[in-house]
Amino acid sequence: MAKILVVDDQLGVRRLLFETFKEDRHEVEMAANGVEALELLNTFGPDLILMDMKMPGMNGLETLGQIRALNRSVDVIMMTAYGDTQNMEQAKDLGILYYLGKPFDLFELRERVREILTRR
Repeated sequence: MAKILVVDDQLGVRRLLFETFKEDRHEVEMAANGVEALELLNTFGPDLILMDMKMPGMNGLETLGQIRALNRSVDVIMMTAYGDTQNMEQAKDLGILYYLGKPFDLFELRERVREILTRR
């Protein structure tokens, strides 16, 4: 069992991922934006963060930069509906493990999460 933080401004996506990973027996918390994500980084202490790239206020890259300033070791999967190669490169430079396009295949995401958490 691992701690997973889901960060997405779309409630439907947050709920889907929350239910999916709860079903897989993980402890899951949700954040609607970067500010909430940073608060939960400290209080919840996730092993893995699933984060959207496009969010109002602080976007995924800005949030990831602040996450890395506080915690270099937490694993991150970035999700986006926009295949912006510049953003993908920046995210990779900030140490994401996987970049997932939206809409995503839930089975593929579950498998990636399993792989990441198995090697911890």
